[in-house]
Amino acid sequence: MGEEIGVGPWQGEWPAGDQWDPELLRDGDRRNVVDGYRYWRQEAIVADLDSRRHDFHVAVENWGHDFNIGSVIRTANAFNAKAFHVLGRRRWNRRGAMVTDRYQHEYHHGTVEELTEWAARAGAERGAIPLIGIDNLPGSRPLETYPLPRECVLVFGQEGPGLSDAMRAACEVVLHIEQFGSTRSINAGAAAAVAMHAWVRRHVFGQIAGRQGAGGQVPEGNALDGRRAHPVQSLGDP
Repeated sequence: MGEEIGVGPWQGEWPAGDQWDPELLRDGDRRNVVDGYRYWRQEAIVADLDSRRHDFHVAVENWGHDFNIGSVIRTANAFNAKAFHVLGRRRWNRRGAMVTDRYQHEYHHGTVEELTEWAARAGAERGAIPLIGIDNLPGSRPLETYPLPRECVLVFGQEGPGLSDAMRAACEVVLHIEQFGSTRSINAGAAAAVAMHAWVRRHVFGQIAGRQGAGGQVPEGNALDGRRAHPVQSLGDP
């Protein structure tokens, strides 16, 4: 048998406080939560996360019931995004999220226009929040050197087709992740993790994006290890 996940019943006198769940204290806590939240009520965990959520949102297009959405949502939980947004079909494959969606705030937008209308008034003092697309498209700019704004919506397309044409047009900018191997792209869930971590590095740890060339482009051959990244290609390029 594999190693049992979580903790068993609370040993000794039960702790005092509204955050504790009597059933979990009695029976044990096998949920996918960090140790600091063991035995806590779900509502108490959400309230604590709300007190320190980050200022970026995550949006995922869901026109074809993409199974990768769950992985993106789980990562949004790990980086404590302000909220996640599902664009297109309301139902999405929650299995990959491993129940982490319960501790987040979920929005649904049936169309690109609905998302843009929401973003236009959802920022501080009801200002606009910029939509930042993540996709390896011709004309996109490198994520590694782009100054991600504190308040933003990181938008991800479906595995395969990527961002829809309408979504690309709605984004303030589309960023790509520099690649150095032979594959044309990386998994959507992995790309989402890289993008969210780039935001955390800048706005939590204060790490400024690398040196930029004209127009925000990385100077050719300027990768840290001296190797050049491959040029960005569209899905139809050879």
